[in-house]
Amino acid sequence: MNYKKVAEDVLKHIGGKENISHFEHCSTRLRFTLVNNDKVNISALESIDGVVGVRQNIQTQIIIGNEVNEVYEEVRKLVGEVSASTTPISNKKVPWTSVFLDFLVGVFQPLVPAIAGGGVLKSILLLLNLCGILPKDSTAFVVFNQIGDAPLYFLPLLVAVSTAKKLKVNELVAASAVGVLLLPAVTKLLTEGLVLFGLSVQNIAYAYQVFPAILTVLLYAVLEKQLTKYTPKPIRIFFVPMMSLAITVPITLFILGPLGFNFGQLFSTVILFLFRHLGWVATALLASVLPFMVATGMHKAMLPYAIATMGELHKEILYLPASLAHNISESGASFAVALKTKDEKLRATAMSSGISALFGITEPALYGVTLQHKAVLYSVVLSSLISGAFIGIVAVEAFALVGPGLASMTMFTNPANPMNLVWAFVGFALAFVIAFVATFIQYKEQEKDTTIRYISPVEGNIVPLEQVNDDVFSSKLVGEGIAIEPTSDGVLVSPFTGTVEVVYETGHAVMLKDTLGAEVLFHIGIDTVKLNGMYFTKHVENGAIVNKGDVLVTFDVEKIKQEGYDPTVMMIVTNHQHYNIHLSAQTHTTTKDILLTIDKKGE
Repeated sequence: MNYKKVAEDVLKHIGGKENISHFEHCSTRLRFTLVNNDKVNISALESIDGVVGVRQNIQTQIIIGNEVNEVYEEVRKLVGEVSASTTPISNKKVPWTSVFLDFLVGVFQPLVPAIAGGGVLKSILLLLNLCGILPKDSTAFVVFNQIGDAPLYFLPLLVAVSTAKKLKVNELVAASAVGVLLLPAVTKLLTEGLVLFGLSVQNIAYAYQVFPAILTVLLYAVLEKQLTKYTPKPIRIFFVPMMSLAITVPITLFILGPLGFNFGQLFSTVILFLFRHLGWVATALLASVLPFMVATGMHKAMLPYAIATMGELHKEILYLPASLAHNISESGASFAVALKTKDEKLRATAMSSGISALFGITEPALYGVTLQHKAVLYSVVLSSLISGAFIGIVAVEAFALVGPGLASMTMFTNPANPMNLVWAFVGFALAFVIAFVATFIQYKEQEKDTTIRYISPVEGNIVPLEQVNDDVFSSKLVGEGIAIEPTSDGVLVSPFTGTVEVVYETGHAVMLKDTLGAEVLFHIGIDTVKLNGMYFTKHVENGAIVNKGDVLVTFDVEKIKQEGYDPTVMMIVTNHQHYNIHLSAQTHTTTKDILLTIDKKGE
């Protein structure tokens, strides 16, 4: 992948760097918060070689896959510093569910690398202990176990920083407010029965907790913004954080801390209740719908539950086991497509996507292969359902919050139940084999359409190209084609689905490329370049993807005539030597009529 070229194209089609309010990335996506979402050219973004897909709600998310870090760095070089003060605008009403999901993703997504790294480290230690290589009472085990436990123990501080960053308030002051809850002296006071202002404070161990920290920072954010608004500038630097801390922490100890703690307890209890009563059915159903959840981004809504449960129970029994079934199903299906397809580009995509999914990153496989072919999607859903049911029946448990895959299988290590890891590997194999076999049987290569039928680009009377009043066109030096004298309002539409290669600055000519590779020039009028763009309005940009019937250019036929120019429109296949071109015999045409049929020579 040419990272710089991808970055340049992405920047171009999201409206340029001046349209960016904030940008970041997760494990597979570039995430842009834009000043104006209406400036985004989604079809052009999706056509970039290296972009797997695009999703847009509050953020514009550009799915890259495994190489997102490299592309992000190139975008960062091009963009430089982004002003966080730029307020995003939009003409579209955003549903509250999208706002809420965006907040959750902004808070919890940045936590995953730290939690995943620590979790996998701990699971490797458990596996080494299980194999008798590293005793639990050894210094090395104790030290590295503490390293692995640190992200979860200090989870409130990590949450405080990510929440403050999302709310655009001082991250260090927010962490300080939450840090009070973890101080040994405060923990001791709570244990002994803290009484503050004559009121008892509930004894809660805040280490490993998520929701108390979120509620604390939400209150702090409100206070910081209000105090900043009314505090004189000379004392703002110390007065705002001082008052924010002095007000936030006591309210947290009395109200927000217990509220968040009890909500987290309820959250875990509900999930355990559902699992206890639905058991393997819940795992199977979740695994089978994960392709659709990941495709829409709704799987991110599972992060708060997974992180809270991991902090509370130090294990997770639903989402991660279901993800194991889905991830490996995506991998098996992709490898089957890679083996069966004759399309070299699809084979390369399927092979690389299959490897990614094998290691727990499914989005390249999902967008590049699964969602493109119904047979593959059905196979992935079937495999996820069956292998998810098996994983649920044997009650596989996960002990690290990371995408399940070949390199992270130690996350299922349980010293109290060595078979947990064994069953996880059996589920892994089951998911891969079922998806591979089902896809290999069901997937059939779609025959490529080697013939394209062009509709007329304008309404008017057909003129043989040889009769056009211009020697360059009539002698067919430019290429083979047809001409139309427009008889209605000047609207030039795309005769086929294709890519805009060139839009001339003056608007009098456009070059498109169809899906067979034919390059087609549309030239409005003879010598109209001399009008310097007068009476022409462009509706597309270079690189845009256009569908049949999309408006390319509008032009004023009568005013062009009044200026003394012939408004005849030429449609010419410039690389005609590679194609068989069949012209219509009719004398008048509308933009609904088939005017020209083209197919590749030798096919």
